[in-house]
Amino acid sequence: MSATLFNLQRDHLAHLQRVYSDILIAQEIDSLAIYSGHANVHFADDQTPTFQAYGHFMHWIGLANVQHSWLVIQPGKRPQLYLYAPADFWHLPTRLPEEPWVAELDVHLCSDKITPPLTGRAAVIGDIHCLEASTQQAIQAEHEPTALIQALDELRLFKTAYEIACLREANRLAIAGHQAAQAAFVGASGELDIQLAYLGASRQRESDVPYQNIIGLNSHAGVLHYQHYDLHSPKQRHSLLVDAGRRFRGYCADITRTHAGPDAPGVFSDLITAMHGLKDTLVQSTAPGVEFVALHEQMHQHLGEILIAHDLFKGSLEEAVNEGVTRAFCPHGLGHSLGLQVHDVAGLRHPDGTPSPAPALHPALRLTRTLRAGMVVTIEPGLYFIPMLLAPLRKTSLPVNWELIDALAPCGGIRIEDNVLITESGYENLTPSQ
Repeated sequence: MSATLFNLQRDHLAHLQRVYSDILIAQEIDSLAIYSGHANVHFADDQTPTFQAYGHFMHWIGLANVQHSWLVIQPGKRPQLYLYAPADFWHLPTRLPEEPWVAELDVHLCSDKITPPLTGRAAVIGDIHCLEASTQQAIQAEHEPTALIQALDELRLFKTAYEIACLREANRLAIAGHQAAQAAFVGASGELDIQLAYLGASRQRESDVPYQNIIGLNSHAGVLHYQHYDLHSPKQRHSLLVDAGRRFRGYCADITRTHAGPDAPGVFSDLITAMHGLKDTLVQSTAPGVEFVALHEQMHQHLGEILIAHDLFKGSLEEAVNEGVTRAFCPHGLGHSLGLQVHDVAGLRHPDGTPSPAPALHPALRLTRTLRAGMVVTIEPGLYFIPMLLAPLRKTSLPVNWELIDALAPCGGIRIEDNVLITESGYENLTPSQ
């Protein structure tokens, strides 16, 4: 790992120490304990699901798999990390990396699960409800104070130089996976083998991905969060949609690419090209002061133009947008905040913590903020042929080209997604071009 990254990480920790101190003093909190969380076993079993550490814990530690551990923050004092590291011959004990940032904390290795030592007026945050009732009662602190959580969420919305470097590297590694997935598709692989190619090239095991990869062939590309992997390649290959990421030092890449197969209608390739162009247009429209809701509405305007230009809709642009045609072809939001979580925090709140819900016409939108420098967001326009969403249109007299849509239905749909940093002067696309 480069010295530059280590220096950035130390600056990041110093920044957190300053801002946390300011927040705690302003809210008259003397001690804050952040619980990493832990995985709970499946019913009547000793196995657990995949675990991800609590976001505010990862903000300091940068490790997604640390369990049963505590970070105690007190204004003006060094952070205290109580790392659960029991002697265990069943599992490799938890260890911190031999990196300079570790020296910025006082680390206590704990062979047993502990109750964090707190003084004065104290607060505790994290998945506290997962702890045993006796442990919860033993922690003499206010649990999950709303004002504190909102302030820390707002802090995470704006990335330090270290966080941006991590997000950039996560994107680089994820793109290597996407390239391998495309090559496997060209080689006529099935969904499972495409997934394995992605994992191999992005250098990660399946339990480490920041979200379950979506690898959808043909009509499966029209299931927004398709959750399975067919074992065999289909007889016809119309399309491949890969929505897959990578985590680097806790930070997530979230990238989507769609590819036309040899059996797709020619217009499907043209639509993919058009959607890449739409994504690029929207990325270039990002800048400080831009309202993300307005950007989402801009997506629908351009999507209407694409539907008309490719003969999917024979009416006017105004009709396509106002009559809900574009919403039937793209039911999800334009994007979301990105960071330690794929759908990161504070996207649906104003800076003062008050709610900023999605508009009634676009209930799936996950980000309603005014863009500001330091935010990282995804830009992911989509165009899908989902029967249940298109069915209501069939009952209208709207001039939809159903013959062409039915021909495209086996392709499922298109989604193109990049990760974008908002800068002081505009934007930086963190996703390498492909």
